[in-house]
Amino acid sequence: MKACLTALVTSLGLLLAALGSAAQDKARSYKYHWDVQVYTELTKAPVKARTKRNPLEKDPDAIAAGRNLFEQHCAECHGELAEGGRKGPSLLVSQIHAAEPGALFWLITNGVVWRGMPVWSKLPEPQRWQLVSYLKSLGVAEQSPQAPPPADPAAASPTAPPSRRH
Repeated sequence: MKACLTALVTSLGLLLAALGSAAQDKARSYKYHWDVQVYTELTKAPVKARTKRNPLEKDPDAIAAGRNLFEQHCAECHGELAEGGRKGPSLLVSQIHAAEPGALFWLITNGVVWRGMPVWSKLPEPQRWQLVSYLKSLGVAEQSPQAPPPADPAAASPTAPPSRRH
C-alpha cells in the first residue's frame, strides 16, 4: 500500500511539473509570433488612412510619451520590449517598421478584434499618434516573420526568440 501511494505521489508530481513547464512555454510564445499573415491587417487600411501623416513626427517628446502609453496599454499583449507576448505578435518586424504611419494609426484606432486586439479609438488622437511615433522608433529584430511552419514537425526548424535592437 505504501509503495502504491509513493508511486502515485511521484506520478502526480511529474504530471504537475510537466503541466507547469508546458504552461511556461505557452506563456512565453505567441502562436502567430513569426507568421507573416498576422501583419496583413496593415494592408487593409484604406488609402485615405494610409496617407495620413503623423502630426507628431518631429515632436521630440512623442516617442517617450508613446513608450509610456505602450507600457500602460500594449505591453501586456505585445511584451515589454514589443518582442511579442502571450497574446500579441512582435512589433519588431519589417512590416511594422516599413508601414505608413497612417496605417499604424488606423490599426491602433480600429484594432483587430477577431485576433484579440482591442479598439483604441477612445484613446485621444494625439496619444494614438504618440504610439505610432514610438512604434516607428523601434528597430527590427534579427529574425523576420516567415510563412507558417511545415505540417511535418520533423521538417520544422526551431526558432530563437528575437533580440531587440535600436
